[in-house]
Amino acid sequence: MDSDSLGPADRVAPTWSEPLAQRISRPFGGRLGRHAQLGRQWFWTPLRVVLLFAVLVLAAAWLFKAPCQMTYDSSAGPQLDWRNNKQYTAMCYTDIIPRYGMGDLAPDDAFPYKTAWLEKPGTPQEKVRYMEYPVLTGVFQWINARAADGWATLAGLGLLPGGLTSVLYFNLTAFWLAAGWLVTIWALVLLCRRRVWDVAIAALSPLVLVHAFTNFDALATALGTAGLLAWSRRRPVLAGVLIGLGGAAKLYPLFFLGPLLVLAWRAGKVSEAMRAVLAAALAWLAVNVPVLVLYPDGWSEFFRLNNERPADPDSLYNALMYFTGWDGFDGVLQNGATPAVLNAVSLALFLLACAAIGWLALAAPTRPRLAQLCFLVVAAFLLTNKVWSPQYSLWLVPLAVLAIPRWRLLLAWMAVDAAVWAPRMYYYLGTANKGLPEGWFLGAVLIRDAVVVALCVLVVREILNPALDKVRATLAVRPERVHDALDDPCGGFLDGAKDRFVLPNPADLALRRRTG
Repeated sequence: MDSDSLGPADRVAPTWSEPLAQRISRPFGGRLGRHAQLGRQWFWTPLRVVLLFAVLVLAAAWLFKAPCQMTYDSSAGPQLDWRNNKQYTAMCYTDIIPRYGMGDLAPDDAFPYKTAWLEKPGTPQEKVRYMEYPVLTGVFQWINARAADGWATLAGLGLLPGGLTSVLYFNLTAFWLAAGWLVTIWALVLLCRRRVWDVAIAALSPLVLVHAFTNFDALATALGTAGLLAWSRRRPVLAGVLIGLGGAAKLYPLFFLGPLLVLAWRAGKVSEAMRAVLAAALAWLAVNVPVLVLYPDGWSEFFRLNNERPADPDSLYNALMYFTGWDGFDGVLQNGATPAVLNAVSLALFLLACAAIGWLALAAPTRPRLAQLCFLVVAAFLLTNKVWSPQYSLWLVPLAVLAIPRWRLLLAWMAVDAAVWAPRMYYYLGTANKGLPEGWFLGAVLIRDAVVVALCVLVVREILNPALDKVRATLAVRPERVHDALDDPCGGFLDGAKDRFVLPNPADLALRRRTG
């Protein structure tokens, strides 16, 4: 069902339900009137307005990275102007531009996972390296690299405007990433249904402004969010295929399958959920197995690097080590050593968090919404993982809009998270170059993590008390009319289903003991 096909009284008016929207509306005539006529604009539907917001923010995001696309003339020809650490001082750093220069993309005969290259050649730290991204993202990069080469060839013939090939590569990649984010917004609009204007939070997100083109994550958000949309339309096989492809681009969409199975168990819909899980597994295998069979060393590079890398600067573990002087779970590691204990602790903490979320899903007085559990699982992964790359925060944006559509709170979190980029860049600049000390950056990281924890606490609170859930208790456009409480607009087969298996929760057990 298209969100635009809903009747006017079926949509939530944000100027009635959101204090922030009320304040923003004052210069434009104030909140929606009781007798306003809605749904008569033939072109500027909510979907098109929200997509326009997203396009404007994506254009600003491209401009934010523009200083890192500048070049200068040298004796060897045009060069990328990253002199004097410009990528940090201008805060325009992106992983995309330097990716083209890697040995697994730049040569004409290179193919990811097949072509190796040397890291730090001629030094004691010399290593043989392969493409370090999951298969779908790696192939995505390779296709864009070949397209950039083709563009450069045509530019040399005077048929297209020219430029440094790595910059052409960035712009071609940015085009497709922008398309991926627009697909994410489109799917969100259809998922939000009655609360369609909540998607404006994602479309205008400061995190998109800063990180839409920092890495390749918009590809996974598009597939993952589209997978949730397919599930909401009761198409489990398509949902599984999209989630599996999303997992072949970045790991996180596969985390949706756990909440799906647990909620399906509670609702007696396990067969439908298993169809999605099997489809996801087959889609992931279809992408990965050919590369695994043909180039096993290259395919395993992603897993090898994630196993061997120590706690990243932006992890809770690194912050704890810095502020306490602790040497970490594995002590001082030699170069290239695997932090085996840290890996085990990180995995154990994530599994414990998943077990707690699973118990909550089965013991809550009302079955949680799918988006609420997906948000909690992805947030738990980010908080317990030894790596939280800055662009990973994009994973939470669509899930947060679906799970906890509170405008002021979400925009405050997004602003805090996006602001961490500034101390990060100046920490990477180094104090020798008038950058920031590590403590300033890690302090910002801890503030961001605290805000994400607060969001998780609020989601749990709304699960335990569904009357506080804005999605379930939806106020109609006209304030005098209140709809019956919704169950789960994104739930698909779960929406409106009766519970078949529920764990007793401590509150119920205590009440039974008191009442004899």
